[in-house]
Formats: sequence, C-alpha cells, structure tokens
Amino acid sequence: MRDAYYDQLRAIVDDVVALTAMVRRSLASATLALLDADRALAEQVIANDSRIDQLTNDIEDRAFLIMATQSPVAGDLRQLVATMRIIADLERMGDHSVHIAKVARMREPAIAVPLELQPTIRSMADVADAMIEAASHIVAERDVAAAPKLERKDDEMDKLHRKLFRTLLSDSWEFGVEAAIDMALLSRYYERIGDHAVSMARRMVFQVTGTRELV
Repeated sequence: MRDAYYDQLRAIVDDVVALTAMVRRSLASATLALLDADRALAEQVIANDSRIDQLTNDIEDRAFLIMATQSPVAGDLRQLVATMRIIADLERMGDHSVHIAKVARMREPAIAVPLELQPTIRSMADVADAMIEAASHIVAERDVAAAPKLERKDDEMDKLHRKLFRTLLSDSWEFGVEAAIDMALLSRYYERIGDHAVSMARRMVFQVTGTRELV
C-alpha cells in the first residue's frame, strides 16, 4: 500500500518535470515567433497554453487527493504543498510565453524587436531557458547545492533588463513610443519568467533545508 503511495508522489514529481519541459518549449517557440515574425508559430504557442493549464490542474488535483486520502505528514506534506506552488510558478511562465507570442502576432508581418535589440532579447530568452532548466533539475533531483548557480543567472537576467531599459531611455532611441512599450513589456516578461524559476528553486530549498535562501 505504501509502495503505491510513494509511486504516486514520484509520479507527481515526474509530471512537474514534464510540465517544465512544456513551458520551455512554449518559451522557445514564442521567442522564435517574436524574432521571425512567425504568426503561425505565435498562434500555436497561444493555443498550446491550454495543455499547460490542463497538466497544471491535473497535478494539483492529484496532490489534493493524496492529502485528502493518505494524510501525509512532515516531508511528504511539505513536498505536496511545495509542488502546488511550483506548478503555479510554471503556469505563470507559460502565461508570460503567451504574452510574448501575442506581441509577435500583434506586430506581424513586421518584426516587433528592432534589429539592435534582438541580441539582447535572444540573450534574455537563453538565460530564462537556462533558469527554467536549472530549476527543473533542482526540483527533480532535490539538488539544493545547484541553487546558487540559479541566483547568479538571475543577476545576469537583471543586468540584461537594465541594459535594455538604458537603450529605451537613451536620446538615441529612434523607434517610437509603440516599439518602446513593446520592448518594455517583453523585457518584463522574460525577467518575470526568471523570477518564477528562482521561486521554484527557493521552494525546493525550503522543503529540503528549512530556509529559502539560495546561497
């Protein structure tokens, strides 16, 4: 009986990792749609968000069922509570990816990102993806020793965010108010994805060590 119980707990962790992979694909596709003005790909990201929501709801329902029927205590209860918060972070990352795709769709056939800012956006997307991957590893393996590396990635994301805003506010900005608003929003979406990845890691660190600090 207890073997089945622990199988259920492990299956939830496995599905959280699967959900993370779905979010990474959504972000990668949204970024590609943004930089290539690919409306069809943007529409695909938007449509596929329902799959992320569905898996999120399924994991949450199973976690509640285990709590209601198995009366988990101590570490198992903390794991289930942390899981529900982690999947909320992942769902929000998926939502931000949809927001990126919607900017791409709105500006198509034009490319929403001015040429000089495309390297910065690519870098933000790469850092965000690396942060999601690192958070997924920490959750799957309970590898809290890897958490400080994620904090350093978050610092890198913040530097890119500030760099982009310096460009937007400079006297040399020549792309108008509409493009400036788009870029400010896009930068915020990528930054928030990174913040949610850090939140995931901190929840796992707390579960294992009792502290939310990554360092």
